Amino acid sequence: MRARDLGITLAGTPGRFNAITDVPGVEVGMVTLRSDPSDPSDPSDLGDDKADTTGTTDTDGSAVRTGVTAILPLGRSGVTTSVPAGIFSLNGNGEMTGSHWIHETGALTGPVMITNTHAVGTVHRGVIDWTARNEPAKASEWLLPVVAETWDGYLNSINLASVTGEHVMMAIDTATTGPVTEGSAGGGTGMNCYAFKGGNGTASRQVSLGGATYHVATFLQCNFGDRRELVIAGVPMGDLDVPNPMDDPSWIERDRVPGGAGSVIAVVATDAPLTPHQCQALARRVPLGLARTGTAGGHFSGDIFLAFSTGNPGSLDSGFPLQSQDDVALKTMSLVPWNYMDDFFTATVQCVEESILNALVNNETMIGRNGHRSYALPHDQVRTRLGL
Repeated sequence: MRARDLGITLAGTPGRFNAITDVPGVEVGMVTLRSDPSDPSDPSDLGDDKADTTGTTDTDGSAVRTGVTAILPLGRSGVTTSVPAGIFSLNGNGEMTGSHWIHETGALTGPVMITNTHAVGTVHRGVIDWTARNEPAKASEWLLPVVAETWDGYLNSINLASVTGEHVMMAIDTATTGPVTEGSAGGGTGMNCYAFKGGNGTASRQVSLGGATYHVATFLQCNFGDRRELVIAGVPMGDLDVPNPMDDPSWIERDRVPGGAGSVIAVVATDAPLTPHQCQALARRVPLGLARTGTAGGHFSGDIFLAFSTGNPGSLDSGFPLQSQDDVALKTMSLVPWNYMDDFFTATVQCVEESILNALVNNETMIGRNGHRSYALPHDQVRTRLGL
């Protein structure tokens, strides 16, 4: 069940899947890791992405509730081709590697990976190993993988080395088009949002311009927001009758997590031909969609956003020069006229809002480390509050 299935009214016209994969060529892959250290089996779970509602924890309180997500702008066949991109950070208490090169060149090359805070180094190395194995010519130059994170340490034993390089390769190798798994899967497995069970959310919008129909879409790893802030369709939801784990006195002294802590990563994709500055303008609109759901952007939340356009593939490639200067041909880029960008801005804001709601609605209660429990958003109470 997604937000629209619950009856929530949302503006705009979605694409076929109402997902980031509505942008042609974009592929998404996930590896979900959900186990207890006492379980001898491999915690990789690609076939069942539903949250564990009854899971136990080991005697030391440890539990694995994490994973990794791969977003491929041009699919696996296009991992060595650049796309125009831009980045915006609302609050820098987080990480997105490769950002300096995107600021420098306006180009994104390769997958966008999202995981937990303490797995960034492993995932970064995993992308390098995947590239060396599958695209050795590219790996012989230099690689600056893009890896972003949010903190899942409330449910997940984050200091365990649960995510491995093989999981990274698996996420890339299994990336596909079509429907995208939301809620507690991939990098979003152990995340919380507004003190409810959070994780992945995605949405898309169609935008018509010049006789063509383009798509704007977002994918968010949602792990932010204080319970009292939550707003759905303009209606306050901060007092829903569900326990707030952040107020649980049984662990508050030892494991206190400030309300609103955790972070949010947003990826905006479009097939409309945009320049890097226009991509950055889309990324700057993400906070407006976040604000529609109530957050003020807390200090303990790293809120970092990346936008890319598949409309000018290869136009910003910058590998080692192989031709003489006399043989080099100039490159050109097409672009949406700046004075017609407003519909793309609106679509971005709408997609961000719906992605957050999908992450909350399309989810289940999860038990994690030390018995920590994150409760799912109560559908019946939301419908009653909205008069549905």
